Amino acid sequence: MRARHVLVTGGSRGIGREIARKMMQGGDIVTVLGRSEAQLEAVVGAGDAHHYVVSDITCEKELDNAFHRAVAQAGAINVLVNNAGGSSSARFADMAMDAFVQAFRLNVLGAARLCQLVLPSMVERRDGRIVNVASTAALRGYTYVSPYVTAKHALLGLTRSLALEYARYGITVNAVCPGFTESDLVRDSVERIVRKSGRPAEDIRTEFARFNPRGCLNSVEEVAVAAAFLCGREAGAINGIALPVAGGEVG
Repeated sequence: MRARHVLVTGGSRGIGREIARKMMQGGDIVTVLGRSEAQLEAVVGAGDAHHYVVSDITCEKELDNAFHRAVAQAGAINVLVNNAGGSSSARFADMAMDAFVQAFRLNVLGAARLCQLVLPSMVERRDGRIVNVASTAALRGYTYVSPYVTAKHALLGLTRSLALEYARYGITVNAVCPGFTESDLVRDSVERIVRKSGRPAEDIRTEFARFNPRGCLNSVEEVAVAAAFLCGREAGAINGIALPVAGGEVG
């Protein structure tokens, strides 16, 4: 069976890097995309990916160029994992409307553009896998992160729409929805809250862990296993789902 070319965005650290590692372990050729060339070089140097391309996910021209470089390096993309994303926090009353624009650029529009870029060759081959790393924030609300929650709901809507539109071509489009995970995103959130509130970091981490009925944060490996499963060749009948990785926080 021919190795597939997998593109993972936000692949320089955290969940994205772990997904890249899992896909490599399964025999795929993996390209990671991110903003930091030094971090991406470290991922490839550690053997967690074969190739990398540098791009800001919010800049369409950069993203298009990075996509074409990835194809030139290792061929058409067979599997796309849209993992890049991020959040900011504030009370809704204090939130600048630009925060919603930025949240959509970071969490939705880059993913949508890459889907546009990969789908023609997938349609031609009548085969492909797209996994969008959403969040439990795509399935419920959280306080103080309304732009992020809104954007992740939109990403799930995109997932479901594309799943229906492209199922006839043997392409699946699914979402993984992690709860609070021991990742860079959560660590950044903890640091931001510490700066704003002066509260101990461990207290904030404990609050995050309480959302999970297990009383702990998820691991990046647990999220990567779920994503790799949905990317599998055998997962052709699984399409348009939102798979929570959250210990029972959401159904």
